[in-house]
Amino acid sequence: MNANHTSDRAVAPGLDEDDNDIETLSYLVTRFATKEIAPHVTEWDRAGEFPRALYGRAAQLGLLGLGYPEDLGGTPASQRMRNAMSLALARHGASGGVFAGLFSHNIGLPPVLRHGSDALQREIVPPVLRGEKIAALAITEPGGGSDVASIRTTARLDGDHYVINGEKTFITSGLRADYLTVAVRTSDGHSAFDELDEAPARGARGISLIVVPAAGCKGLSRSALDKMGWRCSDTAHLHFDNVRVPARYRIGAAGEGFRMIMGNFNGERLGMSVAALGFSQACYDEALEWARQRKTFGQALVEHQVIRHKLVDMQMRIASTQAWVDAVSERMDSGDEHAGGDTAARWVAQVCMLKNHATQTLQFCADQAVQILGGMGYMQGTRSERIYREVKVMMIGGGAEEIMKDLAARQLGL
Repeated sequence: MNANHTSDRAVAPGLDEDDNDIETLSYLVTRFATKEIAPHVTEWDRAGEFPRALYGRAAQLGLLGLGYPEDLGGTPASQRMRNAMSLALARHGASGGVFAGLFSHNIGLPPVLRHGSDALQREIVPPVLRGEKIAALAITEPGGGSDVASIRTTARLDGDHYVINGEKTFITSGLRADYLTVAVRTSDGHSAFDELDEAPARGARGISLIVVPAAGCKGLSRSALDKMGWRCSDTAHLHFDNVRVPARYRIGAAGEGFRMIMGNFNGERLGMSVAALGFSQACYDEALEWARQRKTFGQALVEHQVIRHKLVDMQMRIASTQAWVDAVSERMDSGDEHAGGDTAARWVAQVCMLKNHATQTLQFCADQAVQILGGMGYMQGTRSERIYREVKVMMIGGGAEEIMKDLAARQLGL
């Protein structure tokens, strides 16, 4: 971060990222989550949104820019450091809706950072990291979720503009995003992807990524979607009707979008695994607190063996998920993701399997927490009830369990 940032920043320039730095970051994010998120989440869920001002406050603390280049307004950080932030926010904010909406830029901006022009990066990234603008990713379509190669949205080159037509759905932050990183099918370029295993070559050919400056964009209509969970995160259906976007907003070469999307999924899936771990811890915390306070048959719940066993079962799964998150993140920081060959393939397989394991841990912990809380676990306002409703989107979003297993198998040569 820049030297003139105030002392309440989550991190400061020159951190060595030792255990003390991780502890300091966790403390500051915990304080932010407990004061500015947790007390309001039930109200925000009912309202269907959280205040846009929260982006600015998170940016002031340096949370939005953690892991981004300093010259674009961020703070370079290891995956380990980013995990500490995500875990604290998920555990103590205990809202997948806030987490998903506040950090939708973490799936919308990486393609711009990795493949976009310098001019595009400098136009888009800094205002998002300052909390002034919101970025989102638009891949999924009504006719295809994890099947990226089936994308039907088109972008026709017309002079120095692309004309976009099509639909996207289930788009996080889709209603109020200022920048949409959109997957489209173009005809002005072809990709060299024959070696990719993720999808049939013919389907992947011609897919590109284009940033759509969405605010006031003519021809772009957005409609809200009602959901089981993540209620305070806006989720939208987008319709593009002859939307004209300057060609300079294309990310990288035409026809190379499929490769970019597959690479972007890795970071999204690891991030979801870390969040799932934090939400599992939130469920455990609430269940343990309730079990110590609630008395039945003259005893605190925690004094009953069956309840203690449930809590231990939760801790077993949390501990195994934590160890796996740490191992995969260490390999990411060591460069395995970009090593190529078998090293990268094995790392991708680990991410896929971890995502399944972490969300299964979340499913188990949410279920057990609601069971321990009994009737209170069924009442809105408890963390466990909210997280219980959010489990399925974590298991589906970023790639459903079945897709993760199949992709992992192929990466492992099975």
